[in-house]
Amino acid sequence: MAAARARAAAAAVLEATAVPQDVVLFRHERGRFFRLAGWFCAGQGLFWAYLAHFAFTALRPPPSPAPGVGPDDPLRPRDHKWRLGFTTSCLTLGSLIVAAGCLFPLRAVRRVTLLRGGTEVAISTHGPLGLGQGPTFTVPLRHISCRAHRSEVPAAIPLKVKGRPFFFLLDKRGQLCNPRLFDVTVGAYRKL
Repeated sequence: MAAARARAAAAAVLEATAVPQDVVLFRHERGRFFRLAGWFCAGQGLFWAYLAHFAFTALRPPPSPAPGVGPDDPLRPRDHKWRLGFTTSCLTLGSLIVAAGCLFPLRAVRRVTLLRGGTEVAISTHGPLGLGQGPTFTVPLRHISCRAHRSEVPAAIPLKVKGRPFFFLLDKRGQLCNPRLFDVTVGAYRKL
C-alpha cells in the first residue's frame, strides 16, 4: 500500500515537471554589482602589479660603501632575497584578487530555466569581472542536486552540478518565479 502511494506521488511529480514550454524558475540580475566588483578587482590587480614593479626596481640594495663612511638606512634592504620575496608576494596577491573577480561571477547564477518537457535545465551566470552575460549551459535535471532547502540557508542556495568542480550559488534575494516547481525540480536533493 505504501509502495503504491510512493509510486503515485512520483508519477504526480513527473507529470508536474513535464512543462509544455520553458519556465523561468529563478531570476536575479546583479550585473551592476559584479561590474563594480570587477572594476575593484582589476584596480587591485593593477595596484599590486605596480607595487611589485616598484619593489623590484627601486628597492635594490645599495652598493656597499667603505666601512665607517656614513650611516646605513635601516629601512633599505641589504640583500636581494627581501626584494624578490616582496615582489613575488605582491604579484601573487594581485593575481589571486583578479582570479577571484573572474571566478566568483561565473558561479553566481543569474537565471535558472526549466526547459520544455521538464527533463533539462538551463543555467545562466554572470560574465568574468562582471563584463557582459556569462555562459548559459544546459544540463539534465538528474545531474543537479540542491544541497540545502531554500528555507534552511541564510544567504545563498548551493547548487551542485555533476561534472563541475564547484557549487553554483543562487542568491536568496533573487526572485523564485514558481517556488513549488522549483522545489520538486532544481531544489530537490539528488545523489550524484
